[in-house]
Amino acid sequence: MIGRMLTPLNNKSFFLFGARGVGKSTYLENVYSQNQAVFVDLLNPEVLDEYIFEISRFTQLISSEENRNKIIIVDEIQKLPALLDIIQSRIQKDKRIFILTGSSARKLKQSGSNLLAGRALVYALFPFSTFELKDDFQLEKVLNFGSLPDAYFAETEEHTKGYLDAYVVTYLEKEIQQEQWVRKIEPFRRFLRVAAQMNGKIINYSAIARDVGADDSSIKQYFEILEDTLLGFILPAHHKSVRKSQRIAPKFYFFDTGVKKAIEKSLNFPLAPYSSPYGDAFEHWIFLELTRLISYFRKDWTLSYSRSKHGVEIDFIIERPYESTIQVEVKSKKKVSATDAQGLETLGCDLDPRANRYLLSQDPLVQTFGSTQALPWKTGLQKIFQF
Repeated sequence: MIGRMLTPLNNKSFFLFGARGVGKSTYLENVYSQNQAVFVDLLNPEVLDEYIFEISRFTQLISSEENRNKIIIVDEIQKLPALLDIIQSRIQKDKRIFILTGSSARKLKQSGSNLLAGRALVYALFPFSTFELKDDFQLEKVLNFGSLPDAYFAETEEHTKGYLDAYVVTYLEKEIQQEQWVRKIEPFRRFLRVAAQMNGKIINYSAIARDVGADDSSIKQYFEILEDTLLGFILPAHHKSVRKSQRIAPKFYFFDTGVKKAIEKSLNFPLAPYSSPYGDAFEHWIFLELTRLISYFRKDWTLSYSRSKHGVEIDFIIERPYESTIQVEVKSKKKVSATDAQGLETLGCDLDPRANRYLLSQDPLVQTFGSTQALPWKTGLQKIFQF
């Protein structure tokens, strides 16, 4: 059993969002016994149909003598947002505790749901982190196949590949086609492949539109769908002016390195160390770790990237309210030098002379290059989050 870093507050209702397969149900089943909680699985067609046709049966379930003092856990709440009206009333009037999981925020947005008007906290669960896997962690494995639980602990590599391929097919069929979020599925299929190939790169909407055979507005909508279905994250450009930052194209990262490779159909091609794809995958992994740790530690931090007009780039900028900014450069090398810190020492100093600057790599040595600390990547993450 892998312990998760997520630690929700006790005695408080909450939403638990996360892409399919990250282990939301398993996590809750391990935390709450059947004596403590009632589990309502809306992925079960019979259960879903029962409440769609007679929603009062949900009220009867949670009000019964057997269940009236239990926590109510509803799996995949986006399947039936109408339940939120009942849930909100019970939280407000009876102080009942509800835990609501979801693998898509899109349907909740479209239904006008207000996430219970602040009466429930919001948490997220992700594929395994380095610090959850501990001794089971293998860098080459997560770079090539990601860290979704069923993929990471599959019996063989072939089972891992089969799971990831099936994951993409299921996503297209159940999330996209069933919910009819796009008019035509084929352009979206092509878009997914291009988006995977452009993972971590600055988004050029017009170029992607030409490759896909769609218009710019459709491509923007497609990226919104990926975000809303929790399949990835937009990384905005950094600028001192929020208004100006919104004019600069963002980047996009998929939520899992293995799913990204499955979408671009490269699972059968192992990443070669020191190659450009390997470096991209390593940067992708560090981004995912930063995103997960910010969420798990409940940090009110924002992530962005910066690129000068001369092409000098800083991979990640972490802005922290009332604390100094952190600038991060990522290199997959096992031996770094002052040259690798040049972006931080030039553009980084121009952006914020007082920022903390870190160069994270596979180099085991702790070094200093000007105002930049070069650290082994795990050590660097622990220093940033102080754990």
